[in-house]
Amino acid sequence: MIDDPLRRPMRAALILLLMVCVASLVIGAGDVGVWRSVGALSGAEDVDAAFTVWHLRLPRTLVGIVVGAALAVSGALLQVISRNPLAEPGLLGVSAGSALAVAVMLSLGASMMELRVGVAQLGALLGCACVLSVTRLRGVGNDPVRLVLAGVAFSSLLAALTSLLLLMDQRAADEIRFWVVGSLSGRRLDDLLAVLPSMALAGLVLLVLVRPLSSLALGERASAGLGHHPGRLRLLSVAIVALLVGGATAIAGPIAFIGLVVPFLARSLCGPDLRRTLWLCLPLGPLLVLLADILSRRLVAPSELPLGVLTAICGAPVLIAVVRARRLPTLS
Repeated sequence: MIDDPLRRPMRAALILLLMVCVASLVIGAGDVGVWRSVGALSGAEDVDAAFTVWHLRLPRTLVGIVVGAALAVSGALLQVISRNPLAEPGLLGVSAGSALAVAVMLSLGASMMELRVGVAQLGALLGCACVLSVTRLRGVGNDPVRLVLAGVAFSSLLAALTSLLLLMDQRAADEIRFWVVGSLSGRRLDDLLAVLPSMALAGLVLLVLVRPLSSLALGERASAGLGHHPGRLRLLSVAIVALLVGGATAIAGPIAFIGLVVPFLARSLCGPDLRRTLWLCLPLGPLLVLLADILSRRLVAPSELPLGVLTAICGAPVLIAVVRARRLPTLS
């Protein structure tokens, strides 16, 4: 049940999301403009417009909703388990590990979406686990700046390995050249259906863990004092993040900064409570992804700007703003 502090921002976010979904259906980069798209939605006999709206833009919009929600929730979870406001799937090796795993799979000749999802989720799990393990072993897990630096360094290494692999395999490079920078273009309902089972499982586990995770935000000692197991909660949370981000990366490619911007915005609207943050992330994540996707269609029309490039351009200033607002420690 939605409480009073969350009701107003939740209602506004849902209304805006509905408006953006309609805009995503009627705005494109091709010859089918707004009025022809509106006519197709209202049942006009325009075969080309109907095909564009229902078979191209509708699957793209649905994929954007799922990807946005998955990345936003994953970012909020990572920030809780690391107690770090800068934690984000693109900064902690999650997206890069998933992308490398998919590139390896494609270079070996596999191309089935079901197989890609499992491989992407395994890569996301390994990437996140490596970054968190290294920082905790070095004793810097509670230092936000150093954790991000470790994540960026590891992500850059994985991205370099992905690029090297694609240079060595021209077939794989041709197949995922546009995917590797993040895009919703050309996505099908079959692709979405392939990731929904694992994402639904992650959502169910998260519903069970959301109350214990709220105590984890107070610290390990406080969480243990309330009868929870911090280590077990972290492991399960990393598994949830791997399922969500791996599935999102498998169908849309690595999309950066959504997991940083959306939880930061959600907390500013409804406060630091994790349950409220997660609820508000559900509409805000798709809202931001679909807005960025609409812009990517129009900025360089009739071509399209890759979605991952646009989110990176917009997200980098937000990262700087978060660092300054939180007055995080600087390296000397």
